[in-house]
Amino acid sequence: MENTLIRGTKIMTGNKGHAPIHHAILATAVVAVAACGGGDSGSSGSGEASDADMSPASTPATEAVDLLAGLDPALLPEGVTVAMVEQGRDLFNGGGICYTCHTVEATGGPLAPDLTDDTWINVDGEYQSIIELVKTGVSQPIEHPGAMLPRAGMPLTDEQVEAVSAYAYILSRM
Repeated sequence: MENTLIRGTKIMTGNKGHAPIHHAILATAVVAVAACGGGDSGSSGSGEASDADMSPASTPATEAVDLLAGLDPALLPEGVTVAMVEQGRDLFNGGGICYTCHTVEATGGPLAPDLTDDTWINVDGEYQSIIELVKTGVSQPIEHPGAMLPRAGMPLTDEQVEAVSAYAYILSRM
C-alpha cells in the first residue's frame, strides 16, 4: 500500500502502508482549522451574510440546546434586547460556527473556553469587551490552543457580532 505525505507544495510518496491513516489525520486537521475560523468564508458579493445564511437550519447544529430558558431581561446590558440574544443564539449554533469550538452547550472544549461560567479568560466579560473580542479575534489565547480569527473567520455584520456577543454575555450570567 502506498503512503502519501504532503510536505509544502510537493506530494511525497512511499510504501509504508499508512496512507489511509495519514489521509484521516490530514482531513481531521483541515476540518478542525476550518471549523475554528481557519478557512475561507466562501462568500461572494458584499462579503456579509444575511441572517438566513447564518441560521441553524443551514448547519449541522440544528438541534441547539435552548440555554435561554428562563432568561431575565433585567440581566441584559443597556441597548440589548431579548430578540438580539435569540439572534445571537441562532448565529452561535448556526452559520457563526461558534459551537464548533465552544460546543452547542457553550461549555467549551479542548479548543475554546466555557462561556457558561463566570470565568472570562481572554477578556473581562463585559458586553463591549466581548464585542471587541469577536471583532478582532484571539490570536494568542491564554489557555486554549485554538486561535479565533476576527469575526470567527465568518462574514458577520456588526449587528450579528453584537447579537452573538449578547448571547455570550448572557450565558455567563444565567
